Amino acid sequence: MTPHEFLKYTPATNCGECGHPACLAFAVAVTMGGLDPTTCPYLDPSSLPEEFRAAAGDRGGLERVEKGQDERDMALVTHLKSKVRDLDFSTLAERLGASWDATRPDSLVFDYLGRRVELGVDRVLMDGDELVDPRDQILLYNYVAYGGGRKPDNTWIGLESLPNTISKVRTLATYCENRLADRFAGRPGDLARICSLLGGQPGEGEQSGSVNMVILVLPHVPHYLLFWDEEPEDGFEAKVKVLFDHHVLDFLDVESLVFAAERLADRIAELDSGQNRAAAG
Repeated sequence: MTPHEFLKYTPATNCGECGHPACLAFAVAVTMGGLDPTTCPYLDPSSLPEEFRAAAGDRGGLERVEKGQDERDMALVTHLKSKVRDLDFSTLAERLGASWDATRPDSLVFDYLGRRVELGVDRVLMDGDELVDPRDQILLYNYVAYGGGRKPDNTWIGLESLPNTISKVRTLATYCENRLADRFAGRPGDLARICSLLGGQPGEGEQSGSVNMVILVLPHVPHYLLFWDEEPEDGFEAKVKVLFDHHVLDFLDVESLVFAAERLADRIAELDSGQNRAAAG
C-alpha cells in the first residue's frame, strides 16, 4: 500500500498528535517505515487491512525510511565509484572542465558551487575535507561517470523542455525556485551580490528579470537564475525560474540536475545567512 492510499484511514486533519507534522508524513512512516498505525489516536485499527492490524510497536517510522534511503544512496555511491575506477581521468579532464595532474593520476580537481573538489576513485574532498553526504557524492561521481559531451553554448531551456520531467518540475520549484523567491523578495541586490560571490555572471539574451545570473554549479553545468522581484501594489509575488543549457543531459541525468539546483539554493541561502550574521555582529 502506498502512503497516499493509506491516507484514507487517517483523519486528514494534520493535527500532529501522532508526532508527525502531517497525515501524509504519518502515512509514509507507517507504510514505508513500519510505524505502529495506532500511534494516531483517531485511527480505527479495526478498519485497517490485516497487514497493518498485525503491526505491533514502533518499528522505526520515518527514521527507518531515512536510514533505508541512506543505505540506498551509499549503495549507489559504491556503484558509481566502480564505474569511474577504470576511466582515463587524463582524457576526461578537458571534457569535464576539470584539471588533472600526472602526480595524482586517479584524481580530478574542479569547482562545485565555488568550492574546490578533488574527486578520486575512492573518496571526494571538498575544500580539503572529506565529503560525507552521499547525495553530493552521487552528483559528483555521476558528473564524472557521464564523461562530458557538447559544451554549453548559452542556449537555455526550462526543465519542462527535457524528456520525462513532469514530476521533476514541481520538485525543482519546491526545493529551489520557490525557496529563493520567498527568501529574496524585496532584496534583489542581495541575491545578485551572492550570485557574484559564487562566480555568477550576468546572463545574455532576451531575459528581463530583476536579477539574471549564470552560475556554474559544475564546470559544464551552468544554471541560469532569473529573479523577478515582488510588486505588491500590482499583486505580483517574487518569482524565480532556473534555466539549463540545452545539452545538459550530456553531463547529468534529470534527477542529479534537479539536486544540483537544490544545492545551488542551499549554497545561496548559506551565504546569505552568513552575510546577515556578519552584519548583525
